Amino acid sequence: MNRICRRTAGRASTAVFVAGLFMLCAPGLRAAEQQWEQTSPDGLQLTRTLPYGAIYMKPGATFGQYKRLAMLDCFVQFAKDWQRDYNRNEPDLEMQVSQGDMNRIKTELAAEFKRVFTEELQNDGGYQIVDTAAPDVLILRPAILNLIVNAPEIDTAPPMSGSVVASAGQMTLYLELWDSTTNTLLARVIDTEADQGQGGLAQAGGAVENKVAADRILKNWADRLRKALETARAAAPGPAAPTP
Repeated sequence: MNRICRRTAGRASTAVFVAGLFMLCAPGLRAAEQQWEQTSPDGLQLTRTLPYGAIYMKPGATFGQYKRLAMLDCFVQFAKDWQRDYNRNEPDLEMQVSQGDMNRIKTELAAEFKRVFTEELQNDGGYQIVDTAAPDVLILRPAILNLIVNAPEIDTAPPMSGSVVASAGQMTLYLELWDSTTNTLLARVIDTEADQGQGGLAQAGGAVENKVAADRILKNWADRLRKALETARAAAPGPAAPTP
């Protein structure tokens, strides 16, 4: 079998699959005035718009044949100018976000993505996670974009310092599904979710609260992916009965 190279990651029926995929709602977000193209530059078709995202599919793509999954490392990127804007509102230099803080947060979130999705898909969904290509292996290529953390953990913060926030923040999932043997892009999901906290009420913010909020969002995404894959697998035609 061909081993899937993580360094080159840059590169049932469709209706049944899409019906259960990422139907998320994020009431803390304002509906973006996003105009989604009907056809993406790489030929995927807009299949469904979400409250804060969209699903694109390759025409005729099916997913019931995949029994195993390969998960590439999750790329994480903060929202544009997030560090600048955060530090501009924080006069205490010890409480400002450094590049080291950002790198640590990105590394920790990528690791948490892998842990949560592996637990959901492998332990709960029964999908073996592999790193080799085969006809029954579907590649997941994930990214977390536009990450906003309202109370980030700061390495230079004084002991016992803390923040009060209404929400831990928000992030956007950008997930692509690829066939491992043909290197064909089959689907792309873009979805944004915000932490709802205590319904808008002030709450303590910090590393522990950020992890809890991130896990809740990641679990929602992983759960919907698992259910969509299971639905597609259940709807896939079985082997033909032998002819008497």
